[in-house]
Amino acid sequence: MELQDTPEEWPVVATTTPFQGNKTSVRTDDVTMPDGTVARRDYQVHPGSVAVLALDERDRVLLLKQYRHPVRQKLWEIPAGLLDVPGENPLHAAQRELYEEAHVKAGDWRVLTDVYTTPGGCDEAVRIFLARDLAEAEGERFEVSEEEADMELARVPLGDLVRGVLAGELHNNCLVVGVLSLAAARAGDGVDALRAADAPWPARPFEA
Repeated sequence: MELQDTPEEWPVVATTTPFQGNKTSVRTDDVTMPDGTVARRDYQVHPGSVAVLALDERDRVLLLKQYRHPVRQKLWEIPAGLLDVPGENPLHAAQRELYEEAHVKAGDWRVLTDVYTTPGGCDEAVRIFLARDLAEAEGERFEVSEEEADMELARVPLGDLVRGVLAGELHNNCLVVGVLSLAAARAGDGVDALRAADAPWPARPFEA
């Protein structure tokens, strides 16, 4: 058995878009099941995202605390953002988000992991990067607005975050996946065995 996800697409006999938002939409597909019956599936169509686990020289992770209205909580998160342009290079997008949200740049980038956030109801794919060799970015800070205007910044030891995730105190999916992936990488083949920052990403193909 090859332990790897594989592309597959069941026949769609009808599709509609009952909602079109600014960045995402909702699609309804009538999908032919293996037994020949047709089932209706509603899901969110999403452009994809990137996230950055930025690790400083003291083994601290750069965090943001931001209000998230759907869950009515302020969540500790790692910098992240949408892939606003179709085919956008995810590394370039991650570098942009790290600059805009934290005014930080990084000298070393690796792919930490790729995930689908909610594959049962959304096609969002996220690439989570590990960024090291951090330094303050040049120039003026990016002007933020709306929820981002209320963000808090912090740098927290990785070990504290692992404990917080396992204790059920931290819930943002990119933070949880990123923190546990880094801990697993260190316990396994090491960070140097992670994929290069420009590794292929079949879920969201991009230009170099």
